[in-house]
Amino acid sequence: MAEEASSSAQKRPRPEEMELDEDVSFKKPSFPPISKEKLKSDKTEMRKVPIPPHRYTPLKENWMKLYTPIVEQLKLQVRFNVKTRTVELKTSPETADVGSIQKAADFVKAFTLGFDIDDCLALVRLDDLFLETFEIADVKTLKGDHLARAIGRIAGKGGRTKFTIENVTKTRIVLADSKIHILGSFQNMRIARTAICNLILGSPPAKVYGKMRTVASRMSERF
Repeated sequence: MAEEASSSAQKRPRPEEMELDEDVSFKKPSFPPISKEKLKSDKTEMRKVPIPPHRYTPLKENWMKLYTPIVEQLKLQVRFNVKTRTVELKTSPETADVGSIQKAADFVKAFTLGFDIDDCLALVRLDDLFLETFEIADVKTLKGDHLARAIGRIAGKGGRTKFTIENVTKTRIVLADSKIHILGSFQNMRIARTAICNLILGSPPAKVYGKMRTVASRMSERF
């Protein structure tokens, strides 16, 4: 055992030997940007967006408004599968951008959530728009009349509170029972979400308006 310990001690390198030479310099790796042609794959991508029953009629009425930008602008193939009740999106050889299919999926998804078709078109034309969904129960557990009052505080009389939040934050909001859907840029969505959460927690609308306008004006000054 003593012989093995001495042999292992001899094999270990000394601290002086472990130190690297100061002259050795490491260069950072440089990777050239990947071209669109290399990003393209031969495999066709596909997305399926389920359509809830209450959106069948609006989908039928606005089908051409959905179909035109997906096919003409994004160069994708689209169809409505009657058996599975889903809108199926598929890439084609003419599809130029790899992110087009995700844009189209978000576009259709926003329509199924209840947003106006003209507001949904912004998802196709702009890159920095997102969708967010949360429930009132995620902020505070409310039941019965308390839940109904919270929804009423968010909507306001004749929808005034909701319209005010939309106009100040430059977002679009859909109230679907206890679910809240927000469409907009990341910063604007954060302001709108904070305002809605404050209303759910019981803050008076006038106080929420004041805070929201202050934050929105600061954001406009910053950019």
